[in-house]
Amino acid sequence: MEFSVEQIAGILNGEIVGDSNVSVTGLSKIEEGQPGTLSFLANPKYEEYIYSTGASVVIVNKTFEPRQEIPASCTLVKVEDAYACFAKLLEAYNQFRVKQPKIEQPSFISDSASVGENLYLGAFAYLGEDVVIGSDVKIYPGAYIGDNVKIGDGCVIYPGVKIYPDCVLGKHCVIHAGAVIGSDGFGFAPNQENEYNKVPQIGNVVLEDFVEIGANTTVDRATLGSTILRKGVKLDNLVQIAHNVEIGENTVMAAQVGVAGSTKVGKNVMMGGQVGVSGHIKIADGVKVAAQSGIPNNIKKEGDVLLGSPAIPIEDFKKSYFGFRKLPMILKRLQAIEEKLKS
Repeated sequence: MEFSVEQIAGILNGEIVGDSNVSVTGLSKIEEGQPGTLSFLANPKYEEYIYSTGASVVIVNKTFEPRQEIPASCTLVKVEDAYACFAKLLEAYNQFRVKQPKIEQPSFISDSASVGENLYLGAFAYLGEDVVIGSDVKIYPGAYIGDNVKIGDGCVIYPGVKIYPDCVLGKHCVIHAGAVIGSDGFGFAPNQENEYNKVPQIGNVVLEDFVEIGANTTVDRATLGSTILRKGVKLDNLVQIAHNVEIGENTVMAAQVGVAGSTKVGKNVMMGGQVGVSGHIKIADGVKVAAQSGIPNNIKKEGDVLLGSPAIPIEDFKKSYFGFRKLPMILKRLQAIEEKLKS
């Protein structure tokens, strides 16, 4: 697919500096730029690459002033915010790649299901009884949509996604390949023989508008009621959300985060990779948790920044770590003092 630099500048309301007749057919990182590709420069750390890049077009901030000569083959498009504009172009580029409305065969739609306009349904996808699908929804091959599931307008369900019965998705949700929405919560009751009897999980999962779920992530259904991800929540790949968890608006979690049952996470919370969160606790709005930290108790202070396991305020952790690194030296000095005292 080919775009002229004039088209690009028109989309971004940018100023062309260089050859206004050049065209591009692909995208590239600036350090790996090839002829015929479009790149961008937003981070000053990468400025050195613009003086040797092979990219035909580079988006830069209006404030950018080159410190040396830029290759004659490189045309600049100056904009207010290079990073935001490149993201806008990526979105426009992605729109050309999305599937067009059609229902591929073989696929299955139950007689009681209701589907909106402009549905794309990939081969081997399954829509169960009383499913309700909004307009402009894309469901890729091999997806399973269980009975009584509701999916709002503009959602994208990628290949191999499994959405169990009774779950509800708002508008413009994105569920990546292999994710499972609505699997049973981990509910088992021990008996007198030290065996575990399964507790039926009869609730559901509710995803509000603009939620995005990463590949192979699992969100368990509630025992009773709903597991709820509020508007704008973003989960990375391989995240585990347990039964009856509630996650507040615009909270984000990186890969391999695990949240145990019935925990309430506030809005605008950020969790790094491999954070572990205990069950039945509350985390305040705006909390930030560094990677591989453990949260065993309530976090009551809004905007707190935490690190460690168990997690403590990050400045306290840094001081503790400084002491921990010195521990071998301290022990050696202590041993020397003890020997001196004995003598």
